[in-house]
Amino acid sequence: MTTGLILVLVFFILVALNVPIGFAIGLSTLAALVAIMPFDPATTTMAQRMVAGLDSFTLLAIPFFILSGYLMGAGGVARRLIDAAKGLIGALPGGLAVVSIISSMLFGSVSGSAVAATSAIGSFMVPAMKKEGYDAPFAASVTTSASILGLLIPPSNVMIVYAVAAGGVSIGALFLAGYGPGLLAGLALVIAAVIVARKEGYPVSERLPFKDSIRTVFPAIPSIAMLVIVVGGIVSGIFTATEASAFAVVYSLILGVFVHREMAWKDLPGVIVKSAETTGIVLFLIAASTGMAWMLAYSGLPGAIAAALLTISDNPLLLLLLINVVLLIVGAFLDITPAILIFTPILLPVAVALGISPVHFGMILIFNLSIGLCTPPVGTVLFVGAAVGETKVAAMIKPMIPLYLAMLAALAVTTAVPALSEALPRFFGMM
Repeated sequence: MTTGLILVLVFFILVALNVPIGFAIGLSTLAALVAIMPFDPATTTMAQRMVAGLDSFTLLAIPFFILSGYLMGAGGVARRLIDAAKGLIGALPGGLAVVSIISSMLFGSVSGSAVAATSAIGSFMVPAMKKEGYDAPFAASVTTSASILGLLIPPSNVMIVYAVAAGGVSIGALFLAGYGPGLLAGLALVIAAVIVARKEGYPVSERLPFKDSIRTVFPAIPSIAMLVIVVGGIVSGIFTATEASAFAVVYSLILGVFVHREMAWKDLPGVIVKSAETTGIVLFLIAASTGMAWMLAYSGLPGAIAAALLTISDNPLLLLLLINVVLLIVGAFLDITPAILIFTPILLPVAVALGISPVHFGMILIFNLSIGLCTPPVGTVLFVGAAVGETKVAAMIKPMIPLYLAMLAALAVTTAVPALSEALPRFFGMM
């Protein structure tokens, strides 16, 4: 318990000193190890645990999906998704806001990255919304909040991370489980955006003829088809998640170079370098977080926390409410990948003791921590949205409030209704 407390204390001190989160995780774990053994064995043990944390065939899917996302971004997918959404729903009240939500949700799902969705969709939609008379903070807020939905709708890198942290949960089951919460959250954001747009009197786009609306959809079909092929292939057993990620890279490359013809071969090295940089950051976070999770388990702190939570009440909904509050706070300070790796071994035993399946709990965990990505003070996606929208984070807080409320309402339904997450995995025999 003492080593666990040392780890937690050093970690929060380093975070308060603005030490990068990956280094804060690694150094705090090393400090806890040094408290129980000499320095040389401590560093060796830390290195071994970090390497062991990456020694997983399942994790190989992450760099492939990251590369696929960058290829999609460079290959003109964002603009085609925006055009399709605009043609179908642009004439609704607050139509451009709804288009931004749908486009961000679709691009986030095909790219697997909330940051990429915010950057790609925001660079198109925020200027268009400002030109039509929308306030810049609201335009940036809509894109920012919707981009996190791609983490709930597969293929999602964070679902793969959770599957590894939870110890053998089916990635296919998690992918299927994400559709219900993801689509519900998207619907909630659309309703909130329409209400705000009507209240503020934002303009409505001109309705396109039916034939023209349908025509805008066809260029986006190859991009959306990747979701069907990847998830369908995993669910049907045609290929594993890792094989699906490799297929996604080839598919994205063909789409950008030969179908859309918006990416030249000379652009490929730059795309690969960006992908490698992102992959390096993500895998370092996974390695450091795996070491911390092992150290926490060794200290007995997760078991103590789980036992303490179970003594508070035997009401599952009350404990889930408490877990949601804890995760929302954690998400505001920690990036989603290390948060999943650290808190899954702490909270999953509590959830299982309450009769909650690992798949349902995974959706609750990912949903909470995704909201944290657009929550100050450390919300990565929030800062990217402010930069893309050329506005300040402080100016975005007020227009974000109704969007936060919409996401929290969807989270509450996801938490209280297990069938929302479990229906599809059970239907396909994956639970």
